[in-house]
Amino acid sequence: MTLLTYRDALNQALREEMQRDDRVFLMGEEVAEYDGAYKVSRGLLKEFGPKRIVDTPIAELGFAGIGVGAAMVGLRPVIEMMTWNFALLAIDQIVNAAAKMRYMSGGQFGVPIVFRGPSGAALQLGAQHSQAFESWYAHIPGLKVVAPATAADAKGLLKSSIRDDDPVIFLEGEMLYNLKGEVPEGEHVVPIGKAEIKRAGSDVTLIGHSKTVAVALKAADQLAELGVNAEVIDLRTIRPLDTEAILNSVSRTNRCVVAEEGWPFAGVGAQVVDLIQRDAFDALDAPVLRVTGADVPMPYNKHLEKAAKADVGKVVEAAKKVLYMAAS
Repeated sequence: MTLLTYRDALNQALREEMQRDDRVFLMGEEVAEYDGAYKVSRGLLKEFGPKRIVDTPIAELGFAGIGVGAAMVGLRPVIEMMTWNFALLAIDQIVNAAAKMRYMSGGQFGVPIVFRGPSGAALQLGAQHSQAFESWYAHIPGLKVVAPATAADAKGLLKSSIRDDDPVIFLEGEMLYNLKGEVPEGEHVVPIGKAEIKRAGSDVTLIGHSKTVAVALKAADQLAELGVNAEVIDLRTIRPLDTEAILNSVSRTNRCVVAEEGWPFAGVGAQVVDLIQRDAFDALDAPVLRVTGADVPMPYNKHLEKAAKADVGKVVEAAKKVLYMAAS
């Protein structure tokens, strides 16, 4: 095991996959000369040159389309969005080209492409730069949606995404880049579509992904002080969703809280709750509760921004409600 930051784990995955397969290339704004806006591509230009580490103009629709075309003819592009907020300008290529090409061509064309970059809120970046888009892309048939929470998963899931024969939306938590964690040395690949139990428990299931995994784990620590043994599940992949892991856990604990960074309406948690009420209803001893971001554009004011985010206290209170514990 090696201790790496989340960003260095991503860098390692890119380097290893580019060394392994000369069809892989990276394209995006400032990925080459500047080493990436978040330094994920640090050192790659020097090693692989400007034909494989490609700086682009500020034109997301254009370079996303170039990536789709390159994937259709056999290359394996990794398209970096400086932030997923900017990918709104490229959504036509992602949704109407990449996601649908295999189906509309009758299988004649695949699109092995990864769209990756930072997602969600950071600190006081305002309403237009603080959005979590997981549920948007998970809504689209033909796209796989990945959201790693740890350095090890950042590396292992990015490697799997680059090797996948279909388009992958790879959402990196903007506040996770400096997070350090143990990363296996050598070949480390995490399969797409497999959740992970981060903490075993018997009283309530806490489900999260990306930044809310750490929130759920801290909430589990606080619940343990109250005598509650909480199980924490990291979805890791939003689509395909590991339905088996979710249902098995809820069938053991009989209670569930789902935490996510995004907005509540039609969010990831809504899909998880629908799954549970359809396929594990008889196992439930309480309604499933969701903890989400507030249903507002993200405030700039730091106190309002904090109030709008899903946090540990909100998860603890939701868990106490499904456990029918007295409110604090």
